Amino acid sequence: MTDLQMPPAHPFDDDKLKEECGIFGVLGTLDAANFVALGLHALQHRGQEAGGIVAYHPDQGFNSARRFGYVRDSFTSQKVMETLPGSLSIGHVRYSTAGSKGQTAIRDVQPFFGEFAMGGAAIAHNGNITNADALRRELIERGSIFQSSSDSECIIHLMARSLQRNIPERMEDALRRVEGAFSVVAMTRTKLIGVRDALGVRPLVLGKLDTGYVLSSETCALDIIGAEFVREIEPGEMVVITENGIDSRFPFRPQKSRFCIFEHVYFSRPDSILGGRSVYETREAIGRELAKEAPVDADLVCPVPDSGTPAAIGFTLESGIPYAMGIIRNQYMGRTFIEPTEQIRNMGVRLKLNVNRALIRGKRVILVDDSVVRGTTSRKIKEMILDAGAAEVHFRIASPPTAWPCFYGVDTPNREKLLAATMSEDEMCAHLGVDSLKFISLDGLYRAVGEAKGRDANAPQYCDACFSGEYPVEPADMIEKGFEMKAAE
Repeated sequence: MTDLQMPPAHPFDDDKLKEECGIFGVLGTLDAANFVALGLHALQHRGQEAGGIVAYHPDQGFNSARRFGYVRDSFTSQKVMETLPGSLSIGHVRYSTAGSKGQTAIRDVQPFFGEFAMGGAAIAHNGNITNADALRRELIERGSIFQSSSDSECIIHLMARSLQRNIPERMEDALRRVEGAFSVVAMTRTKLIGVRDALGVRPLVLGKLDTGYVLSSETCALDIIGAEFVREIEPGEMVVITENGIDSRFPFRPQKSRFCIFEHVYFSRPDSILGGRSVYETREAIGRELAKEAPVDADLVCPVPDSGTPAAIGFTLESGIPYAMGIIRNQYMGRTFIEPTEQIRNMGVRLKLNVNRALIRGKRVILVDDSVVRGTTSRKIKEMILDAGAAEVHFRIASPPTAWPCFYGVDTPNREKLLAATMSEDEMCAHLGVDSLKFISLDGLYRAVGEAKGRDANAPQYCDACFSGEYPVEPADMIEKGFEMKAAE
């Protein structure tokens, strides 16, 4: 591995929607960067490619560290953490959804830092700016010099060109030009800032830590440092936090919230709380709803680990069919696993998953997974189950068919590579070679997340564009590149 490139993902990971990013910030406690490192470790599921931390100390100014790989390998060294002193710090874990693909450079790793007339500021962003290409062209024509290929850098340049009097106001000014989805943490010498876009697509929560405050993508990262969950940052809200307290403002035009429903299905950790609901309990409810909608006569319910586990438990509780760990996951199979020969590479999914043959042999098996993207991994898992002697294999999927790409901070394949974009459910079943295949309906998913009437236009809505093709923000850059939106019905 060179300094400029991460190793390729394992084939198993290539058939999952990639988590967006995770952000975390702390103000008002000694050695804030150490708390940020712990928070980022808890958010590692949101980005395994790289991470970065910026901290401020009155005597030493702003300091930063950016590294490829896992937080545990990069920010547990005393030597590294001693370079990040101070009581104010922010951090970011990354999976590239914008910028260079497969050739990630260290310059693309956030947080980004800029010096302004009124002092320095660092910023970290979770989401995706859907008009970033147009903004970048405009800014370059006006003299801006970009240092990275990340869409997030546009925010720094827009702030630099703003005529507002202080950094929070410049950030407001910049974010009004931005389209798409964004949750942001930022810092100045004395302030910790958090912002969510007006639709609230991506999560951001506020916590309290003794005399300090915390901003985080998810509540699970508050737990690891012993912080108290205070509340979610509201859609369209900006909080400016100092040692004197919190100033809340709403600088954007109010809109109907469209939180990403896939956070409930897959992205967030099951021990997090979203919208006052336990993610684990929601996923269990999805499994129950799936069992009601798509019952099947079988002997065992087996999760595809680990993301299919809560839904599989819910399926078992509703159907009465016994639950079994029919597939065992190798917990030590990381992204950097060395695959030196073609023979080893051909082992594919078997390097990460293994079938519990004693349980599976002769059984009619229901496999519960969170989603089907390309379908390549699903086919390999089916083959493993049949090789172990299963009598039948039935897939039950805890999300509707993923037929449209996400442009709001998730690395989704082009639409033609999404299995559900080109095949019906019956065609997918035949393609995967299973005895049956059923997805939860979109209405069923809404019921599982607490909307009793299903997907009701008069009730709170989520962003479900990856299932419905209905994008709450027009993906301007992608349309310019030829993407065709769903025709109006």
